[in-house]
Amino acid sequence: MIHARGNASGTYHKPAQVATRHFLSAMMVLLVAGSCSKSETGKPGAAGPRPATPIHAAPATTETVPIQLPAIGAVEPLSTIEVKSQVSGIIMEVLFEEGQVVEEDQVLFVIDQRPFEVALQGAQANLFRAQAEHQEAQSMVARDKAMAENARKELSRDAELLSRGTVSQEEFDQSQANAEALEADVRADEAAVQSAAETVQASKAAIDEARLQLEYCTIRSPIGGKTGSLLIHKGNLARAGDSIPLVVINQTQPIYVSFTLPERNLSEVRNAMADGSLAVRAIIPGEEDRPVSGVVTFIDNAVDATTGTIRLKATFANEEDRLWPGQFVDVVLDIDVLENAVVVPAEAVQVGQNGAYVYVVNAGLTVDLRELKAGDTVDGKTIITEGLEPGEMVATDGQMRLAPGATVKILEDAEAEGAEAG
Repeated sequence: MIHARGNASGTYHKPAQVATRHFLSAMMVLLVAGSCSKSETGKPGAAGPRPATPIHAAPATTETVPIQLPAIGAVEPLSTIEVKSQVSGIIMEVLFEEGQVVEEDQVLFVIDQRPFEVALQGAQANLFRAQAEHQEAQSMVARDKAMAENARKELSRDAELLSRGTVSQEEFDQSQANAEALEADVRADEAAVQSAAETVQASKAAIDEARLQLEYCTIRSPIGGKTGSLLIHKGNLARAGDSIPLVVINQTQPIYVSFTLPERNLSEVRNAMADGSLAVRAIIPGEEDRPVSGVVTFIDNAVDATTGTIRLKATFANEEDRLWPGQFVDVVLDIDVLENAVVVPAEAVQVGQNGAYVYVVNAGLTVDLRELKAGDTVDGKTIITEGLEPGEMVATDGQMRLAPGATVKILEDAEAEGAEAG
């Protein structure tokens, strides 16, 4: 006896109907799976190739590359002079304009000379008086020497007469005392002559001092250079030894540029200087296309232990006054020239965990990741010291979308512009 089962709702299904429903469900699963396995070409079961990645590329080339060291420099005057007065007096004349370029020994200021002229005249008068006293003392010496000589002769005669009994002992003693007194006068006169001579010398020194003070009233430039602001004007009192200068002069032709380099560069800088003068260029902000040329003339005698740098100076002729004291400039040292160096555009070189690398484009337009050793970058090109041969093509743009083995399409400039526009 066969019993038929119903569903929860009490509906009855025949066995043939149930089998038909199971078959239809299985077919729908197969159809969905087949539609999902179709490739972009419409062929069932085929994954298909990935599209080529558009990139820019450039070949590795060989070039002559200058080896350079960059730095930031500060322009310094060759020398700075604070012009001060060596005498006190009223400034009567100022014979230059602020900011004017002056020559060495050019007159800048004139201080009132009248007090110093009077002092010179007084010193000259003192000299005349001292010379007269000196001459008088010399005359006294000559007179007293003659009198002393005569007294010695009389004493000699009296000594002979005394032995004969012609003169008394008292007369002889008087002649002896007179001779000794005149000899003492001669010694005193000679001392007076010496004192008068010293007075003459002192008077001459006073005249030299007075003339020097008078010369100091005319203040000249000790160097050729550019004047700064006038700090004490005409009519003011200039004081000897004042801390405030009358004007400051900077010597700017030639001029220094001071800069520092890491101590690791010291050896190559010294080697370059040993082979001859080490050329350096100063690049002024806003005038990058017109660098100023000079040479390194100074290396400090010690490395700064705090910063690990060494201080250098370069000298520039500065004939056009393009370098200005206190100015900051970019400095480039031309250390050496590297012949036949392998270079690639700097944007081709990437840096990963293992160091520098590039994507090399193969003949089949696939790429390989190539690790290499890179050197300095000069004018937008990086020197490759190991890992790349001239002529090999490297990706310069689009590296973020690449992986080893990827297929690429090298874009021309026109295509790149069109892609950007789209």
